[in-house]
Amino acid sequence: MTIKSSQTLVSEALKEIKTISTDEAIKMVNENQCNLIDIRDIRELEKDGKVEGAKHIPRGMLEFWLDPESFYFKEGKLDMDKEMVLFCAGGLRSALAAKSLKDMGFKKVSHIDGGFGAIRQSSFKII
Repeated sequence: MTIKSSQTLVSEALKEIKTISTDEAIKMVNENQCNLIDIRDIRELEKDGKVEGAKHIPRGMLEFWLDPESFYFKEGKLDMDKEMVLFCAGGLRSALAAKSLKDMGFKKVSHIDGGFGAIRQSSFKII
């Protein structure tokens, strides 16, 4: 049995998904064109801070919270017609998560290159 490495899964996901810069993400947020979604673990948010205006959806619940058929669907939490812009700490989990949303049928999905590490170096406000 051959098991794909997590690195292989991320590499494959990056070929299929849209990756955007922090500057592109800031522009989309300022123009109200997207849902900015932080998929980091709650402990990461408590330790490192949150991005002002971002919605927190833990990686483990993402598909369930965004599936209207799911018991866990969060009605009204997000504008389902806007682009879903995901980020994690460094960009690996968000790449896999973006591919998962694409596989679910979401057309407008992207993730931020470099994740929260890059966001900290940008003009996003950390609270």
